[in-house]
Amino acid sequence: MRDDLQGLEISQKELQKLTNLPVNDELIILIHPVKRVLSQVIEQAKGPEGATVVFIGVAILVFSHVTFDIIIKLFAHWVTIPSWLLLITFSLSAGFVTQILFYFLWKQRSRTVRKNITPSLKILLNDVDRYNAIIKAIDINDQIEAAGNPGVILKERKKVIEALKLTRNDLIRALKTEKILRENKKFIVSKSELFADNLTTLTAMQVSEQASEHGRLLNEALQIALNVQQEMKSLQSQS
Repeated sequence: MRDDLQGLEISQKELQKLTNLPVNDELIILIHPVKRVLSQVIEQAKGPEGATVVFIGVAILVFSHVTFDIIIKLFAHWVTIPSWLLLITFSLSAGFVTQILFYFLWKQRSRTVRKNITPSLKILLNDVDRYNAIIKAIDINDQIEAAGNPGVILKERKKVIEALKLTRNDLIRALKTEKILRENKKFIVSKSELFADNLTTLTAMQVSEQASEHGRLLNEALQIALNVQQEMKSLQSQS
């Protein structure tokens, strides 16, 4: 990725921090990182340092077996099953139990998201996905260009990057605003009269500065505020 694209993407970790919710959380499948490690080991074994990689791998296996065998003899000397077979069984069982724990943790985090997500946040998350997809598309285009295809060069690249930076700032500002409104919804519902004047003022400011960049950003913040206010009215009508 080129330097001007570095840091533009809104990562999952940053998104979870901005929303204070485990959004876009994926279930960890243990076999996937194991496959990646094995693939890396195989690739390195094919290289000039192959002998070293094989030696280190064998050494780790032997050390693990010897250590496990000593533990069995010290604390479970009555076990008659060969230690190497017991080590394999124990490793598979531990992996299975760990995978189950990861699954229940993922389910709990998913329930937390479903319980707290708002319509405004859903829209913003979709916007973040579209924004990140644009950055990914530019990165792929750069790779194609670097492979010897000058015809795909991105015109007005500097302006595009500047626009992406502004969009990123807009998204972060909106996510922070949504988080504040969502986490203080109960207080705002009970004290809605305190916020009515603020929304009126925002509306007046938005009309007077509609043509400016500041007005555009203000309008986005206003739409979020109005959406949440509508949700609060719905909650009040149900209470």
